[in-house]
Formats: sequence, C-alpha cells, structure tokens
Amino acid sequence: MKNWLKIVAVVLLFYVHIGGMLFDVPRLNILNETIRALYFHVPRWFGMVLLFLLSVYYSVRYLRNPVPENDYKAVEYANVGLVFGILGMLTGMLWANYAWGSPWHGDPKQNGAAIALLVYMAYFVLRGSIENEEQKGRLSAVYNIFAFAAMVPLIFIIPRMTSSMHPGSGGNPAFNMYDLDSKMRLIFYPAVVGWFLIGIWIVALRVRIRVVEEKIIEIENEKTY
Repeated sequence: MKNWLKIVAVVLLFYVHIGGMLFDVPRLNILNETIRALYFHVPRWFGMVLLFLLSVYYSVRYLRNPVPENDYKAVEYANVGLVFGILGMLTGMLWANYAWGSPWHGDPKQNGAAIALLVYMAYFVLRGSIENEEQKGRLSAVYNIFAFAAMVPLIFIIPRMTSSMHPGSGGNPAFNMYDLDSKMRLIFYPAVVGWFLIGIWIVALRVRIRVVEEKIIEIENEKTY
C-alpha cells in the first residue's frame, strides 16, 4: 500500500472522529445526538462489504491460478472484513440501545447481519479443519464465494422485504431521504473511505507477516532435512 494512501487514511479518520463528535447534527425525532453513530456504524459495514468483495475476488483468482499469495489475500481480506462486521454489529447495538430502547430487537437486518457473520466464521472453521494447504485453499475459496452470495440477500434484500426499524428497510426512509443537513455527508463519506483504506492497510500488513512466516517455516524445514 502506498505511503500517501496511509497518510490519507489517518488524516481522514482524525477528521471523522473530531467532526463526528464536535460538528453540529440535525435534531431528528428519537435519534437526536445518537445520529452521530452513523459516522462510525455504517462506514464499518460498507468497509466490511468491500473487504469481503475483495476476498471473493482473490478466491476466484486462486481457483484460476492456485498460488499461495492469492489464498493469503483472500483469507486476510475475509479476516479483516469479519472484524469490521463485528465492530459494525457492536456499534449498531450501542446505537439501538439509545434509539430503540435495547441493544437487540430481533430486527430483520440485525438477524440477517448476525447470520452473515456466522457464515463467515464458519469459513475460518473450515480452513482450520483441513491440513493440506492446496485442498484448504480450494475448498475455502469455493466456500468464500458461497458466503458472499449468502451475505448479500441476508443484509440487503430480505430486510427490505419485511418490516424493519432500520432506515431504508421495510418502508422506512433512508437517511438521505429525511436528513436535510447535507453537512453530515461531509463526514460520512470520508469515514467510508477512511475505514476502507485502514482495512486495506491492515490486510497488507497481515499478508506480509504471513509471507514471512511461511518463509521461516521453509527455511526451518530445509535445515531439518
């Protein structure tokens, strides 16, 4: 990852955290000051989806060209994406506690997101249960494609078909339909970009660590023989 992208990511998140806490927000019914959670909850979900999409991309590349680097990137994008998803879930529960009265309401989008995260957790259970590296890479790549295909309806389609308290679901308007303060977008969009860049940065570091670990194992095996 280029150094200037790292600087951009850090600057954006400093700006988002300062602006998210201090800048004015619209006084909407029920939400009031809790709408500031929008800057921290939703961008993490956007980042999760983008990271999972990149994970699928490298899984497809691995199936076409089974080199270890493609597998490393697929699993690390999924790793970081899962962390983003868990953070998105926790920040959403915190927001729901103040906006809806309790952290968990069994809302369709909450349930769908929880199931999607469990599906991705099973991806890592699958990888941990297979010893052969090539077999592990191929099976997990196929499962990764399935996991992403399952996540899309669970988060984006099914909640829109049922009654939901989430904005943009079940007939409820999305934020951009009833939020008249366009200044919020000046923080929200940089937050999405900033968290996505941070995710890519973490993935790059984890892939480099994994490559180094594999080289160390190879050197140790050569010494053994």
